[in-house]
Amino acid sequence: MPLDVPSATDEERLAQLGYRQTLARSMSGFANFAVSFTIISVLSGCMTLYGFGMNTGGPAMIMWGWVLVGLMTLFVGLAMAEVCSSYPTSAGLYFWAFRMAPERSRAAWAWFTGWFNVLGQVAVTAGVDFGAASFLNAYLDLQVGYAATPGHTMLLFGLILLLHAMLNTFGVRIVAVLNSVSVWWHLIGVVLIVGALVFVPDDLQSPSFVFTHFVNNTGWGSGLYVGLLALLMAQYTFTGYDASAHMTEETNDASIAGPRGIVRSIWISWIAGFLLLTGMTFAIQSYDGALNSESGVPPAQILMDALGASTGTALLLVIIGAQLFCGMASVTANSRMIYAFSRDGALPFSRVWHRINPATRTPTNAVWLAASGAFLLGLPYLVNVSAYAAVTSIATVGLYIAYAVPTFLRLRLGRRFERGPWHLGRWSKPTGVIAIGWVAVITILFMLPQVSPITPETFNYAPIAVAVVVGFAGTWWLVSARKWFLNPNHPRNREEEAQYYPGPERVSDRW
Repeated sequence: MPLDVPSATDEERLAQLGYRQTLARSMSGFANFAVSFTIISVLSGCMTLYGFGMNTGGPAMIMWGWVLVGLMTLFVGLAMAEVCSSYPTSAGLYFWAFRMAPERSRAAWAWFTGWFNVLGQVAVTAGVDFGAASFLNAYLDLQVGYAATPGHTMLLFGLILLLHAMLNTFGVRIVAVLNSVSVWWHLIGVVLIVGALVFVPDDLQSPSFVFTHFVNNTGWGSGLYVGLLALLMAQYTFTGYDASAHMTEETNDASIAGPRGIVRSIWISWIAGFLLLTGMTFAIQSYDGALNSESGVPPAQILMDALGASTGTALLLVIIGAQLFCGMASVTANSRMIYAFSRDGALPFSRVWHRINPATRTPTNAVWLAASGAFLLGLPYLVNVSAYAAVTSIATVGLYIAYAVPTFLRLRLGRRFERGPWHLGRWSKPTGVIAIGWVAVITILFMLPQVSPITPETFNYAPIAVAVVVGFAGTWWLVSARKWFLNPNHPRNREEEAQYYPGPERVSDRW
C-alpha cells in the first residue's frame, strides 16, 4: 500500500505502517525536540569527556574537533530526518531499514539495524548516568569527603539509574514536564557557566592556547592518530537524537515534528557546545592541576580554580542537574526502542518487555530493562580505568551504524523513495553520501586502542562488546529469527496481531 503521508492523520499514518495506536499521543513538537536535545546534552557529553579531550589532543582538538564533528553530525541528522518523516513510528531505524531494503533480505537488514540501535541506546544510558555519577561523586568529595573511588562512583551510578527507572515508571507526567524544563536548564546553564568563566577569573588563557595548543598524553607517537581519537569527545556528545524518532508515536504531527526535533537538537547543541567549550578552555588556570585533581573530574577543578569554591560548586550543581535530566530522557528513549523491538519479537522474553502499563500507557518493563542493561555495561569500570571511554565508544559506534543503514538504503532507492512532508529535495543524495562516509570513518576509528601501552587496565573493550552483540544476534538470526522476524505468515506473529495490528484487512502492510 502506498504511504499517504501528506493527508493522513497521525493515527492513520501509523495504521498504514502496520501498527495500532497504543501509546498516549500527547507530546508537542517542542517536547519531542526537548527529548533529543536533553539526550545530546552538551553539559553531559562535553563535560564528562572533557578530561579525555585534555589528554587526547588538548585544547586544539577539543575546539576544532567540536566544529568538525558538529558539521558532520548535521549531515547525518538531516539524512535521518528525511526518512523519519516518511516512517514516523517508535520502531524507528530498524523499521525504516525494513521498508527500504531489498525484499529478499529486508528482515535481515532490520534485525541487525535494530540490534545496533539497542546496543547504542543502552550504552548511551550507561555513559550519561555514569558521567552524572562521576560529577556527583566529585561534588560529594568536595562537600563531605565522600572520596571519588570506583566503588563509590558505581554505587552512585546504580542509585541514579534506579531514580531514573522509578521516574519513568511512576512519574510519567513529571518526566514530560522535566524534559521541557531541561531545555531551558541547559541553555541558561551554558550562559551562566560561560559568562562566569569569561568575566570572573583574573587570568584567562590566550586564543593561541585555546585554538592551537596540542597535547598528547596517550602514549601514542602519532599526532594524527591522537587527533583523530580526540573526536570521540564531540561525537559521543552528538548521540541519542534518534530519540525524536522513537517518540513519534507519542508526538502530534509526527511526520513534521519528529524530523524537526532531530535537526534542531543537533544545530542548537552545536552552537551551545562551542560556547561552553570555549569558556571552559579559556578559563583553565592550571592544566596539570585540572588533569590530576583528586576528584578525577577536570571540569570541576577548572570551575573551582577559576571561580572559587562557592561559585564553582554552584555551577557544578548546574552541570550535575543537566546530566540527571539527560539520563532521565535517555532511559525514556531507550525504553521506547526496547518496546518497539520486542513488539516484533526481536529480544529474548519479548512478551515481557513490550507490555504496556494500563495506568500510564507506557512500557514499564522496558524501562527497567534499559536501566539494568546500562548498569551491567558500566561494571567493568571497577577493574578497567578506560571503561568509561569504552562505553562512550560502544554508544557512538552502535548508534551511528544504526543511523547509517537507513540512509544507505534510502540512497539505493533513489526516486522510488516515498518522501514524507519533510524532505531534502535535490540535496538528499549528497547529504546521504557525506553522512555514510563519515559514519564509516568513525566506526573504524572508535574501535581502535585509545591508550598505549595496551594492558588489561587500558584496553578498549568496545570491539568485544560489539562482537558479542553481533555474534549473539547473528547466531539467533541463523538458528531461528530468520524464519519468523517480521514474517506475517508465521504463527508467532499472528498471535501478536490482535494486540498491535489495526485490522485484518491489511494483514501484511507492516511487512
